[in-house]
Amino acid sequence: QVQLVESGGGLVQAGGSLRLSCVASGRFNVDTLGWYRQAPGKQREMVATMPSDGSTNYADSVKGRFTFSRDNAPNTMSLQMNSLKPEDTAVYYCYLKMRWGPEYWGQGTQVTVSS
Repeated sequence: QVQLVESGGGLVQAGGSLRLSCVASGRFNVDTLGWYRQAPGKQREMVATMPSDGSTNYADSVKGRFTFSRDNAPNTMSLQMNSLKPEDTAVYYCYLKMRWGPEYWGQGTQVTVSS
């Protein structure tokens, strides 16, 4: 059974930074990793994804401010968020898709950016 556990959310002023981490446990053969977010009253949206070739894709709204990486720590991925804006306020979820199809989500971590 795969489990994803996020950490690192919190309250920050506009212009500040936060780093989210996600640790995956279990047995998996990864197709895609990703970070998504859901703001109140809105649909969940893609923030960044990393296919198996190691490239990264970012939503236009976060390009140049957010960096998605796989850490040196085993089975850990991170989202470095700089120059945060109030519109970045949301619950952030890490995501893992297996090569043979199953998808997994973390429990979510709240990020609140005050103006």
